Amino acid sequence: MSLLSAAMKRIQPSATIAISNKARELKAAGRDVIAMAAGEPDFETPDNIKDAAVKAIRDGQTRYTAVDGIPELKAAIVAKFKRENGLTYKPSQITVGTGGKQVLFNALLATVDAGDEVIIPAPYWVSYPDIVQFAGGTPVPVETRLEDDFKLKPEALEAAITPKTKWLIFNSPSNPTGAAYSRDEMKALTDVLVRHPHVWILTDDMYEHLVYDDFEFVTPAQVEPSLYERTLTMNGVSKAYCMTGWRIGYAGGPEALIKAMGTLQSQSTSNPNSIAQWAAVEALNGPQDFIAANNKIFKERRDLAVSMLNQASGITCPKPEGAFYVYPSCAGVIGKSTAAGRVIENDEIFATELLEAEGVAVVHGAAFGLGPAFRISYATATKDVEEACLRIQRFCGSLR
Repeated sequence: MSLLSAAMKRIQPSATIAISNKARELKAAGRDVIAMAAGEPDFETPDNIKDAAVKAIRDGQTRYTAVDGIPELKAAIVAKFKRENGLTYKPSQITVGTGGKQVLFNALLATVDAGDEVIIPAPYWVSYPDIVQFAGGTPVPVETRLEDDFKLKPEALEAAITPKTKWLIFNSPSNPTGAAYSRDEMKALTDVLVRHPHVWILTDDMYEHLVYDDFEFVTPAQVEPSLYERTLTMNGVSKAYCMTGWRIGYAGGPEALIKAMGTLQSQSTSNPNSIAQWAAVEALNGPQDFIAANNKIFKERRDLAVSMLNQASGITCPKPEGAFYVYPSCAGVIGKSTAAGRVIENDEIFATELLEAEGVAVVHGAAFGLGPAFRISYATATKDVEEACLRIQRFCGSLR
C-alpha cells in the first residue's frame, strides 16, 4: 500500500518557487546571483497598512475570526468591487482566503469532478493546471501566440469548449506574460462565453492595478453583466499593495459557490490570519496614491528590460501592458551551443545554463506551458534588472 495518495501523483512542486529556492541556495554558497524569478514587489508594505496591523494587535484582534473573513474586510471588498469594477455583491457573496491561491484551490475543489474540463490559456500561472488535476479535473491548455501578444483569441476559446467544459480560468494582466485585455478584446471573449451557458468563469485579477501606458483594466462580469451569475472574480492585496507575505486573497461570486468554498475552508485552514485581515481593511479603504508611484517605477523597469532583451542575440521580447513580468522568446538560440559544448535544446536548458554561466535566475517557459521562452520578474531593484539583462546579452552572445 502506497503512503501517498493518487492525487499527489497529479501535482508537481511549483517551478517558480523551485527556481527561487535554487537561487537562494547559490547565494548562500557565495555565488553572485541575480534572482529574477519571484513574483514579489521589492517595495515595502505602506506604513499605514503596517500601522493598522500593529493597532489590531494592540486592540486584541488576535483570536479566531469568521472562517471566510471578518465583516469589516468583507465590507471593504464589497466597496472595492463597486467602486473600481462596477460589480455589486453582498457580504454573503464574498470569501476571504489565505492568499489568492487558496481561493482558487477552494473554488476548484468545490466544483470540479472527474471528467470535468478546465480551459486555461497558455502560457499560464504554474499552479492552475496542478490544482485542476488535484481536484480530479482535466486541464485544457489553449496556446496563445507571441505575434498576438500572448492573448487568447475568441475563435480559439470557442474551439476549446466542449460539453465537458466546467470552467475557463482567465488571468489579466497575465502571469507570466503581463498581457492584458482591452475592453474590446474582453468583449470578444465574453461574447463566446454567453453562447455557452454551462461554462463558468474564474477570473484572476491579482494584477489589476499594475497596468501601464493609460491602459484601462476591465474584468469579465463588468464587460458582460449576463455572466455575473457564473463568474468568480478573484483578487487580493499581495501585488499592488506589496503584501505578499500577509497572505490575503478574496473573491466575489454566486452565494451558493461562496458558501461551498467556506465549508471547504472550514475543514482546512479555517480563518485567514486575523491581523492580516485588519491590515487588508486599511489597504482597501486607505490611501491609494502609492500604487501610481510604484507603477511609474515598474513601467521604467519594464521599458528597460524590453529594450535590453531585444538587443540580446536570438531573443524577442514583446512589451506587455501590465503585471511585472516580461516573457521573451528564446527560439533564436535553440540549437546553439555554450562554450562548454552544451546544446541549448529547450528553454529549460537555456535557463539552467544561464544560471550556471551568468548567475541569472529566470523561470523556463515550459513551466508555464508554452515555450521556448522564459519569464523575468522586474519586481526587483532597477540596477539588478539592468545587470541581469546585460548578463543575458553576454550569455546569448557567447552561444555558437
